[in-house]
Amino acid sequence: MTELQGHARKMRVSNDSPVKYYMRLDDNELALNPALGKAVTIRFTGDIHCQNCGRKTKKSYSQGYCFPCSQRLARCDMCIVRPHTCHFDKGTCREPEWAEAHCFQDHFVYLANSSGLKVGITRQDQLPTRWIDQGATQALPIFRTRSRFVAGKLEKAISEHVSDRTDWRRMLKGNAAPIDLAAKAAALIDTSQAEIGEIEQFFSNRFDARPFDRVADTETTEIAYPVDIWPTTVRALNLDKTPEVTGTLEGIKGQYLIFDSGVLNIRKYTAYELEVSY
Repeated sequence: MTELQGHARKMRVSNDSPVKYYMRLDDNELALNPALGKAVTIRFTGDIHCQNCGRKTKKSYSQGYCFPCSQRLARCDMCIVRPHTCHFDKGTCREPEWAEAHCFQDHFVYLANSSGLKVGITRQDQLPTRWIDQGATQALPIFRTRSRFVAGKLEKAISEHVSDRTDWRRMLKGNAAPIDLAAKAAALIDTSQAEIGEIEQFFSNRFDARPFDRVADTETTEIAYPVDIWPTTVRALNLDKTPEVTGTLEGIKGQYLIFDSGVLNIRKYTAYELEVSY
């Protein structure tokens, strides 16, 4: 039997064909692809420790933090979820040094095919991890920007014409039909031309170089997932209500484990102490 215990982190992925997944518990890892078709047990011990300060907490906030840290850390602020609301220039950022290291670096605006066509943003060092975490089967960067704020503004403009969210239930029922992302990108940029021009003008005096550039001559990334059986009905498993989950692992997609008994979002339980065995 293979088993591991520790505080959960987002699963590590490797973009092979199919994607390779690794359960991360504290500083240890457990390869999950070999568990496909086997009975897997995941048990929540009842302990949650903040992934920032280590404090024991009864509830996890912002996926793995205690309440004080969720109110203090910039990575837990609303602008991380809605980057177009960045307030760094107003002098109200919770952690200016952290923001300079994480938000003021190149980001990509991209189109992806997860539960269908969507627009999103991510740091350059998160490609293709971000796409895999969302369960995308295709992805294409369309703009390279000088900061997260710029990327957020472009995403907001394009999201007026296409979704910026993934329907996770639909995503877990199977792969969406293939899309010509290059053609979709050209059409969306043309449709959003006025808004994109306004964004360029807004940021033109804030950077030494252009605030963003169109990404050209880039091929669509294709992603395959280790799934043996797609669920016809998606039932979410909840470790807070049922601390022990046992079932046959039938697939992995995004940050979800697909069991014959339901699906478990591992990222939701960041900082939970888990015991995993198969």
